[in-house]
Amino acid sequence: MTAEDAAAHILGYTCANGVTAHDWRADGQWARAKSADTFLPLGPWITTDLANGDLEMTTRINDRTAQRSTTGEMIFGVSAILAWVTRWFTLRPGDVVLTGSPAGVGPMKPGDEVTVAIEGVGELTNPVR
Repeated sequence: MTAEDAAAHILGYTCANGVTAHDWRADGQWARAKSADTFLPLGPWITTDLANGDLEMTTRINDRTAQRSTTGEMIFGVSAILAWVTRWFTLRPGDVVLTGSPAGVGPMKPGDEVTVAIEGVGELTNPVR
């Protein structure tokens, strides 16, 4: 797939909270640190009619803003990311590709509430247990 035709293959956009247990990756095993049960909440829905322009993205932990950026500040746009990914992986209908997150990620602890928001998409809120 080329970046030029990537948009034709995108169903839509949603929010994701890509959790990483940084203390579990000390031995270099990123798969374990990112793949525990409950480590990738998605939703609350898929927006299919989004103009992927310069949309604000934020992550809040309780009442503190931990991350804030816009899609316009992404190093690589969605189309470029999909073009690169499909050079190495076969994507099938229903596959989800995360594009990364803004700077500012920080620790979470049991009892915290995390909200990921993308302008035009909505908000995903989940508890930390």
